[in-house]
Amino acid sequence: MTGFVSEKSGQNQMLDRLQVERERGITVKAQTASLNYRLDGKEYLLNLIDTPGHVDFSNEVSRSLAACQGVILLVDANEGVQAQTVANFYLAFYKELTIIPVLNKVDLKNADPERVKEQMKTLFDINPSDILQISAKLGTGVEDVLRAIVERIPPPPVDRSADFRALLFDSWYDRYRGAILLVYVTDGSVKVGKEITFVHSGKNYEIRTLGMLRPHEEPAKGL
Repeated sequence: MTGFVSEKSGQNQMLDRLQVERERGITVKAQTASLNYRLDGKEYLLNLIDTPGHVDFSNEVSRSLAACQGVILLVDANEGVQAQTVANFYLAFYKELTIIPVLNKVDLKNADPERVKEQMKTLFDINPSDILQISAKLGTGVEDVLRAIVERIPPPPVDRSADFRALLFDSWYDRYRGAILLVYVTDGSVKVGKEITFVHSGKNYEIRTLGMLRPHEEPAKGL
């Protein structure tokens, strides 16, 4: 729908890269994607993080929430609210993030959206009329979710003229490229060749490459 994944790619699970994720249909590692989305003649940049739902990976969720202004609370219309859903809801709630409630898998024959809506109202005090109903498999109602992200979630507060500041929320080591950092740019801007200083360690590093995940990595001259 955003044009970043070709229908001919032959890949149904774009962000589930680990073998166990593909086999079991679960998310273990948080994955990010920066997508352009056009709505009512204006273009928006949506920075999305797909986080695990399971309670064993709550550390991944809390790190992701630190870099976000809002969340999509995804509930299975077949299974209803799970224990980990409650835990993750309150992680976002206490950070005062905008919450978009979404019911998925409404196309299944055993789905009971009205029962699950009442459950969400009782547990989270969410107005049933605010809950979006979708089928991610069929694409039903997904456009409404993209519109809700733009309309309900506030843009991040930034100062482009200030010194560069960024929140490092994930990293890994590549044997050929060195340390790869996932950052949320809060202020200013940065280019290849510039030096950055880590607040915690006080050490300086030169930036060799910059890129954005769309959802595969694309090089960028600046962030």
